[in-house]
Amino acid sequence: MHKTMMQQNYVAYQAEDQAVWQLLFQRQWDNLKNKAVAELWPALEMAKMALNGHEIPNFSKLSPLLKKEQNFSIEVVPGLIPVEEFFALLAQRHFPSSTWLRKMEELDYLEEPDMFHDIFGHIPLLFNTQYADFMQEFGRIGLQLAHLPEAVAALERLYWFTIEFGVCQNAQGQEIYGAGILSSFGESIQVYEGNNCEFRPFKLETVLQHHFYKHEMQSVYYCLDNFQSLFGLLKEVEQRLLSLA
Repeated sequence: MHKTMMQQNYVAYQAEDQAVWQLLFQRQWDNLKNKAVAELWPALEMAKMALNGHEIPNFSKLSPLLKKEQNFSIEVVPGLIPVEEFFALLAQRHFPSSTWLRKMEELDYLEEPDMFHDIFGHIPLLFNTQYADFMQEFGRIGLQLAHLPEAVAALERLYWFTIEFGVCQNAQGQEIYGAGILSSFGESIQVYEGNNCEFRPFKLETVLQHHFYKHEMQSVYYCLDNFQSLFGLLKEVEQRLLSLA
């Protein structure tokens, strides 16, 4: 597997960076109390020694903690990476993260995911065993099908509408588990209030064909019945996509 050999330069973070992290973390911690899936909170509790609102996470502390709990580690990347490299990292239980953080004037909108998205959005649920295993299996399937553009596109859509922008539907409304929503103040409120968006039942065939837009809040979300139902998807996905070969 390709190794980037990049590291987080922790001493380079300035006072403003620390202030931005503290503000983003505390704002979302408070905001998500009645909006996120229940599984998020024990995961955050497990991570809190190295992932909290006091300071920017030091990967030299957070990654070993994640490694100890789930045999997953953080791989520093410069930003967005080629999809096959992404699959390879997941398959070997590495999660890619950038180390740059948005500025104070960019709190609510970014063109490209930053460290708050990567770390606050994605890392906590990787402390959940089923979720961590799901991510590794997703990477394995992606590598297996990486030579098939149609299959890769379908996997990217699945990832988008689950891992990035996934919600569950219950009697009280929607519960968030997707990292793109968990790390976004505006989008988490949009989902909770149900404004300017549509919630559709999660139908795998439809999700695998739904084109998405990266640079705006989502207008459509696909709702699983519950968080646990995420973990049964990959076997059917693999069977469907192998038929494209």
